[in-house]
Amino acid sequence: MADIRMEAEIIFEPHVPRALYRALEYAGQDGFVASLPQLLHARANAAYDNIIWNTWFTSYSEESVVKTPQGNRIVVVVHGGGIFASPERFERVYRASVDRASPEGFTGQYAGKITEQEARDVQRGVLPDGTEIPVYPFEEFKGGIADLPIRYGVILDFEMARASLRGYETFEALQDEPNMIARAGGVEANLAYLGKFRDRHDTALMGNWHPYNRIDPDQPQTRIIFLAGNQGGIYSQGDDPEEWGYDCEYGIGGDACIHNMARYIAVAPRDVSRSLRNLDFEL
Repeated sequence: MADIRMEAEIIFEPHVPRALYRALEYAGQDGFVASLPQLLHARANAAYDNIIWNTWFTSYSEESVVKTPQGNRIVVVVHGGGIFASPERFERVYRASVDRASPEGFTGQYAGKITEQEARDVQRGVLPDGTEIPVYPFEEFKGGIADLPIRYGVILDFEMARASLRGYETFEALQDEPNMIARAGGVEANLAYLGKFRDRHDTALMGNWHPYNRIDPDQPQTRIIFLAGNQGGIYSQGDDPEEWGYDCEYGIGGDACIHNMARYIAVAPRDVSRSLRNLDFEL
């Protein structure tokens, strides 16, 4: 008799599009690639010696800086696959001309350039693969949304996002920080993660980073979000002289270069009765 359970797999590749391809292949039609809220939720409910706490991950979440039809600058956070939901769309960025005037490719700060059409569509919840998702204004989202889907968006005013805390901040400050709430999946999810992170080493600070004070906000652009981590969670409040890098626990990075390695988590239903994973081989 089949014993179907959801099983997670770490997918690591030195090339982001290839990693995403493999993650989506593992997830299939009935699974998913973990977004940042899902990664944080898993951490909040896992033991500290679990691998999810002891290395870094690439989330299936992204943040786009775009303009509204009225000319207002906004940040659109999408969880569960947005403009860069497909490996093919990522490859267009990687393969584009490096000329700064190119309409595709990377910005000077290594975000991915997006088209004006994509910028208009994402704020309406319309994605390049034809999917339509709900998009919530931040104040509504902060108030709480019942039965959030896996894939959705949150809109923040650019100036509010730019003025948000950037760096190692107190947990009290991060509890009400707009970028952190949008990234975590809501107020309650944010509180749960912050409490778990703080209690690991009784730390006073956590890193939460954004690029909005050093980019050209008139250039439509998208970044994916990385979740830092290292063995044992050492240097988690910025007391490491080398506070950036794959082996550093710098918190949540929303200003990292996306021309990079990737480590996704893909989750899919599997018949565990056919798996070697849980068999007893001891005599």
